[in-house]
Amino acid sequence: MKKLYTILSVLALVAAFSAPASALAQELQPQIKSEVVMKVGGKVHLFHSGTADVKKEICVGDIIPVYRELPAGGSTKTSEVGKIKVLAYVGEHYIEAEIVEGEVKVGDIAKKVTAACIVQP
Repeated sequence: MKKLYTILSVLALVAAFSAPASALAQELQPQIKSEVVMKVGGKVHLFHSGTADVKKEICVGDIIPVYRELPAGGSTKTSEVGKIKVLAYVGEHYIEAEIVEGEVKVGDIAKKVTAACIVQP
């Protein structure tokens, strides 16, 4: 009887912990499918810190490489995925840019020497 109770307890715990995980997976599924990939000619905004070093380093007309960081076995793998052309500064923390090469996603990083910006739609 005690053995049966232990088995039922374990099964109840497994069911309790697997239900939220599968619910979370189902909830995230539409977000994964709706990931936006922007292509050549598309316009993006780059979020930056607004500090003088960014404004000094990144100039209108610059062509900047865009990188994507992906987890790779406990470390991070960075690869170039495209290039953008800086069109204008917009407000304190944004730069408007156009994709000139590759495919860019939200969250990618545009980097020039020491200045880095996060790609936004």
